[in-house]
Formats: sequence, C-alpha cells, structure tokens
Amino acid sequence: MKYSKMFVVALASLTLAGCYSPPPGPAGPQGKTGDTGSTGNTGNTGYTGKTGATGNTGNTGYTGATGATGETGETGDTIIVIPAQE
Repeated sequence: MKYSKMFVVALASLTLAGCYSPPPGPAGPQGKTGDTGSTGNTGNTGYTGKTGATGNTGNTGYTGATGATGETGETGDTIIVIPAQE
C-alpha cells in the first residue's frame, strides 16, 4: 500500500505539472547575419544599328521658255494743228 500511495501522489503531481508552466526565461542572444551573396555579371551591351543610306536628291525642274517679244506698233501720222483765227 505504501507504494500505491506514492504512485497516486506522483501521478497527481505530474497531472498538476501539466497545467502549470513557469514563466519563460530571458531571450537568448541574436544569431549572426549571414553572408551576402555574390553580385551577378553585367549583361553584354547590344550592337548599334547601321546608319541608313542618304536619299537621292530630286531633279531640278526645267526653266520655262521665255515669251516672245511683241512687235512694235506703227508710228501714227503727224497731225498739224492750225490755230483758230479771230
């Protein structure tokens, strides 16, 4: 019987221990920061395109023909004016 009483007391203490938990202790030290990864390689620059060809210059237009000079008119007859007599 002696053992059964001790067994009941041990069982009861374990049961109560599951309901009670002590306050948490202080936080541990913070871990170290990990190493930074390597930087990737820079990509190649693309090729520059070729310059386009220059366009052809247009043809110069023709100069228009000069008009014919008109004929000189005939000289009119000379009129003699006689003064009136008074």
